[in-house]
Amino acid sequence: MKIADINQLKISNLLPSPKGVALALTEACRREDVAITEITKLIQTDPVLSGRLIQKANATNQRTRAISSVAEAVPHVGLNVVKQLAMGFSLIDQFQGGPCKGFNYQEFWSHSLLMAIAMQELGKVIRVSAPDELFACGLMARIGCLALATIYPEQYTELLKQQTPELPVVQLEQQQLQTDHNQITAAMLINFGFPKIFVESVYYHENPVESEFSEGSRPYQIVHLLNLAKRIADFGLVEEAERSKRIPELMLFGGKIGLDTEPFGTFIDLIMKEWHAWRVILKLPAGELPPPFCKMMNAAAPRPENASNASSLRVLLVEDDPSSQILIKELLTNILGHTVFSASNGQQALSLSMETLPHIVITDWLMPVMNGLELTKALRATEWGQNLYIIMLTSVEDEEEVIKAFDAGVDDYITKPINIRAFRARLRAAWHYRQLQESWERDREQLKRFAAELAVTNRKLEHYALTDMLTELPNRRSGMETLAETWSIANRTGQLMAIMLIDIDHFKGINDNYGHAIGDKVLIAVSAIIRKTARKGDTFCRLGGEEFLVVCQPGNTDAKSAVLFAERLRQHIHSQQITVENFNIQISVSIGVALKEPGMHSEDHLVNAADKALYAAKNAGRDRVFLSLNNKLIAAPAAHNKPPATP
Repeated sequence: MKIADINQLKISNLLPSPKGVALALTEACRREDVAITEITKLIQTDPVLSGRLIQKANATNQRTRAISSVAEAVPHVGLNVVKQLAMGFSLIDQFQGGPCKGFNYQEFWSHSLLMAIAMQELGKVIRVSAPDELFACGLMARIGCLALATIYPEQYTELLKQQTPELPVVQLEQQQLQTDHNQITAAMLINFGFPKIFVESVYYHENPVESEFSEGSRPYQIVHLLNLAKRIADFGLVEEAERSKRIPELMLFGGKIGLDTEPFGTFIDLIMKEWHAWRVILKLPAGELPPPFCKMMNAAAPRPENASNASSLRVLLVEDDPSSQILIKELLTNILGHTVFSASNGQQALSLSMETLPHIVITDWLMPVMNGLELTKALRATEWGQNLYIIMLTSVEDEEEVIKAFDAGVDDYITKPINIRAFRARLRAAWHYRQLQESWERDREQLKRFAAELAVTNRKLEHYALTDMLTELPNRRSGMETLAETWSIANRTGQLMAIMLIDIDHFKGINDNYGHAIGDKVLIAVSAIIRKTARKGDTFCRLGGEEFLVVCQPGNTDAKSAVLFAERLRQHIHSQQITVENFNIQISVSIGVALKEPGMHSEDHLVNAADKALYAAKNAGRDRVFLSLNNKLIAAPAAHNKPPATP
């Protein structure tokens, strides 16, 4: 992540910054001893900010009673979010216009506001952070655009004129300004005191793939939510004719977060309604609400061809009378627009139908070689013939004869001489039948595909349910199941068993110094070392964060072998230097070992014992192994070449 150096660019005094109460709040929140009462008093001096904050608090309020005062709103939202929202609202008030003629300030804030509301609502579906925090994050995600428009008004006006789908604005910014709005945004958010995890996610939100965040990690989820929120904001601000083109893309992303068509439509409508209300509050141009999402989706869906334009239908005409054949063929091709194939008897028609695979067969009843009834029975006997729509031509409208025809498999009949209006109606019914049939066939194929995908998904879900997505080690649930099973075996057989708890030393410092993306890669590297060093039969899992559990195979385990293995693992990790993105990071681990002892009544007691040993290792200076045995904590003999502690 490349963050702009504001001081080097000599633009710090030109950047958009909060004023008045918002500035006072920012300064107050920097003090560790600031009290909520002091913050409340500050906000109450600004009636507009007070009203907006109460409105925001009620948007995520789950209580039955509405929040009606600043004193209630501040603790509900939290100090950090209060500060971030105050800054955002302050900037909206200050920059409803500006010196950059090519930059639409009010449209920018409308987009930012819609992105904020989308993040808030997405945060209620995917619970990666508090919805209020995500609102502030979405509101400020593109603040760098405003900054560049403020600092370089003339250059930015020309730059915006040059942007095309092939030459996006971020590329033009880099070429002409030697920085871009994402770099400036990240620098400003750091200056405003946003958490680093949000800064990193905002920086990569336009192209999440570049972040290389590990799939399933919290930064990975936040950056993809920001990307979807931006797409929703883009959708809300484009011209109505353009929206239909973006609907399939939005539906795809909605499906990825588990919202099917109808719930996702309701979700988008809720966001748009709240966006409209907030634009009124912030005095931004409100305009008309977009139509309901499902209505737009239906309008964008392709329509079936009109029956009068059904030239794609293939018709097989079977008629032995040449004059009747010419007349009907003329009617079908030139007047009704169908593609017609002709045969003079049932035998020819049967052969021709295998070549042309018609949609509709119109056959005379009385013909030489093979009559219409025999042809119908022959067609229905084939698998592909089951789907044909067959119309019988007959000179006599006799009830018994008609019943015989329907029993043979005919779908409809027309009496001679042919009435053109009636013939049209019969063909329209045949066309509708064909459309329904094609729809059913598509649905059947889709169901087959869904069934296959569901089977694959179920296998994946089973794997994901027991696997830590970041390290690909078994997860806590899997580890606890293995521990319970091993405990049960040890109880039945009387065998010894042991477990180890492993904790990466000073891992928070790695995240703080290098960022969460590098922290994730360190976890992956340590997991690979653990997997490579594992003894046959032992089970490793990631409990969460930087902590791992090892369940040693029963039978082969005693105190000495468990401690020797733990010490070998500690030394091996200590000797490795992990290189991530040109950073060389030295890692060490603390390990707590515990054996199953007679006084333990469940695996929880065993875990508690290992936990105590782990804390003893950490309190003794980290990078060492401790064993819990007979209610005593013993340092491993090889740890730092120190003699073992006296039991």
